[in-house]
Amino acid sequence: MSLTFEDAVRYLPYIYLFVISLLTVAFTCYDKAASKKLPGRRVPEATLLFMALIGGSVAMYVTMRTIRHKTQHAKFMIGIPAIILLQLAGAVFFWLYI
Repeated sequence: MSLTFEDAVRYLPYIYLFVISLLTVAFTCYDKAASKKLPGRRVPEATLLFMALIGGSVAMYVTMRTIRHKTQHAKFMIGIPAIILLQLAGAVFFWLYI
């Protein structure tokens, strides 16, 4: 059984979400470590929010809660779930109407 081009294209969104989620977890964990040991080498908050916006929102939220990082920041504790809801609404719209 060989993988056709159409089959490969069908899996691209899943591969993308997997890769962006891994990168988001890595950036969030690095920022947590840098907050204690390398204060001058932090990941900018805008970068973390951008990573969530482009598909890493669920991974970021789970990571934030797991390692207790950025949980005191309303920008993240309200913003990340809001991004998740917007992405979910976009996915439902795409699924139903496109």
